[in-house]
Amino acid sequence: FALLNNPTISFAEMLKAGDLHITDQWVREAPKSAKTGAGYLTIKNNGTVSDVLFGVEADFPRVMIHGTKIESEVKKMYHVDNLAIDAGQTVALQPGGFHIMFLGLSEPFKAGATVPVTLKFEKAGEVKVNFEIKPPTYNPGAASGHGSHRH
Repeated sequence: FALLNNPTISFAEMLKAGDLHITDQWVREAPKSAKTGAGYLTIKNNGTVSDVLFGVEADFPRVMIHGTKIESEVKKMYHVDNLAIDAGQTVALQPGGFHIMFLGLSEPFKAGATVPVTLKFEKAGEVKVNFEIKPPTYNPGAASGHGSHRH
C-alpha cells in the first residue's frame, strides 16, 4: 500500500466537499505484528440537506466502516453499511465509537507518514483525504459524543 511522507501537507486545513467539512483525520501507529488499523475523522454538515457516507476506499485488501458496542461487558466491533451525516450535524469517528477499519495491512502504520483514502458520499461524491499517522500514545481526548448519527 502507499504511504505518503510529505511534511508540507497541512492537516489543520479543513477539507470541503459540498456542504461537508472534514477535519481531524488520523490513524494511530501500529505495532509490527498489526494487520489492522483504525481511522478517525470528523465530518460536519453545514448544509440543509442530509448526506450519507456509504463507502471508503484505500489500498488495502478490505476497508470498512465499523461501529463499536458493548455486549455482556465485552467491547465488539460491527460492520456499518453507511453513516448518515444529517443537515446541521457533526459526526465524529473516534476511538470507542464509529471508525474506518483498514484490514490486511502488509506493513504497520508508522508515525509521520499518511494513509490516502477516498470517502464516498451520496451527495458530496468522492472525497480524497490523507489520514495522518500519529504515535501510539496519541490520544486527542474523548469528545463529548459522536454527534447525530444513524446506520
